[in-house]
Amino acid sequence: MNNSVELRDLVVVRGPREVLHGLDLDIDGGVTGLLGPSGCGKTTLMRCLVGVQRIRSGTVRVFGQPGGAPSLRSRIGYHTQAASVYDDLSVAENLRFFARVRGLDKRAVGRVVEAVGLGGHESQVVDRLSGGERSRVSLAVALLGEPGLLVLDEPTVGLDPVLRQELWTIFHQLADAGTAVLVSSHVMDEADRCDRLLLMRDGVIIADGTPAEIRERTGSGDIESAFLALVSSAGDSPGDAAGKGDAR
Repeated sequence: MNNSVELRDLVVVRGPREVLHGLDLDIDGGVTGLLGPSGCGKTTLMRCLVGVQRIRSGTVRVFGQPGGAPSLRSRIGYHTQAASVYDDLSVAENLRFFARVRGLDKRAVGRVVEAVGLGGHESQVVDRLSGGERSRVSLAVALLGEPGLLVLDEPTVGLDPVLRQELWTIFHQLADAGTAVLVSSHVMDEADRCDRLLLMRDGVIIADGTPAEIRERTGSGDIESAFLALVSSAGDSPGDAAGKGDAR
């Protein structure tokens, strides 16, 4: 059985800067957290998985197929940092539009509305929703078609703790149902919500394991302290040598 994601020697260059430095990575099942400071390459990595990022060298395979293959469009859900819905349309209108684009019937809309807890809000215009509700609408769009891989780029940024908890509950419910979930964040206190944790800095993965394993490895009481300990022990990373800049 193929892993959901297989990266081999992945190199990405944006402008004058090498952003990803020969990554090797497999992802399959559960909720995998991709944590690191802003600008470390998390978004670039996620864009590679969904096939919207040009790569310099290496390979990206998702469900055994090359990343970006047309056959993967119905198998990957992608939640971008920016809102992916139309403010002047209602929740239901947004979902019906994106369902038509993907060739899905109306039943798909009802399923994702319930999955993200937006029942009763279908007729509300998105511009009048709270920040948390807007995030749920974007998540619902990503869930159309029951994707096997869900790629979520900082979906909880700017939300209050209650809403963040509710979204993480949804992520785990999806994972329990068989979806491989990859969630990025720069908020270290979200680390313990993940089944597996990838710590990223300057375009390289500096730690890979469960939150407990990473804390034990570094002798740290929390993931932020573990991250700082790993950075200190590693010294300059390949990203430092490649030059400073905006890696996203």
